[in-house]
Amino acid sequence: MDLELRHLKTIRAIADAGSLTRAATALGLAQPALSAQLKRIERALGGALFVRSRDGVRATALGDLVVERARVVLPAVCELQEEAVRFAREGAEGYRLGGTHGPLLGGLVDRIARADPGARVTTHTSWSEREIACGVAAGRLDFALVGVCGESGPPEAGRLAWTEVARDPVYVMLSADHPLAPRDDVSLAELASAAWTDVPGDGCFGDCFAAACVRAGFTPARVYETDTASCVHLVQVGRAVGLCRATFPATPGIVTRPLAGAPLVWRHLLGWHPEARAAARAPAVLAHVRAAHTEALARSAGRTPAAGHNARAGAD
Repeated sequence: MDLELRHLKTIRAIADAGSLTRAATALGLAQPALSAQLKRIERALGGALFVRSRDGVRATALGDLVVERARVVLPAVCELQEEAVRFAREGAEGYRLGGTHGPLLGGLVDRIARADPGARVTTHTSWSEREIACGVAAGRLDFALVGVCGESGPPEAGRLAWTEVARDPVYVMLSADHPLAPRDDVSLAELASAAWTDVPGDGCFGDCFAAACVRAGFTPARVYETDTASCVHLVQVGRAVGLCRATFPATPGIVTRPLAGAPLVWRHLLGWHPEARAAARAPAVLAHVRAAHTEALARSAGRTPAAGHNARAGAD
């Protein structure tokens, strides 16, 4: 039997789990099947890799050698595969853009189309910043347009190059007839009794919002997590208030106001793989995104001098 990558993955899983039972569960195998596979691998390598005991398994000297090599080989092969996929999928003139929901991705597409009418532009959107970043790391996308809360680090920080596009305070969305709607800004404490509406996400914004509420002296009584259109509807009918970007467009029945003291900040980021061919176009794409952000602010419902840059939160 020739040794294969799947065999190395099996050996690594057993070493990491310290038990055939736990390793079988992690690999989705029955323990007898894993035991039989391990015996075949050991025969191919010429000796026992693990010694069983009542407490689990421990690697033999041969096992330590194989596990050590597996921890080097497997990441290297994974990186090779990602580089090959990225190379094969990249187009010399195309733009494969990924982003979370909001006005900047549309603005970026529009500006690229105007600047380079012959370019092929494709987009992928997701609520998950991590999914978008992983798409760039794996070569399925050229650029990631996402955001993070405050000073939080971006996803895939060790593999992608990230540049800040803009930094904005978070706004609150209110129904047009809300008692606080005439105000220039609104403090979180004044919304202590309100129900809130929010969109999904896998970043830390929810935790940052909860912490800001605690600092303001309350815990949100109710949060409706739903899609953007439903968030807008719940605010319009006065059922909830929501958080939004400073670039939230003018919408009938809704006003947006800055949160007093800017307790929440959103940073827009553009990311790309530094070794991808698309990296050469990063400066031009960054300029387009920043221009799209400026244009979105100019069209926003809550345009004020304080809104220098933008924030993602409950809705876009």
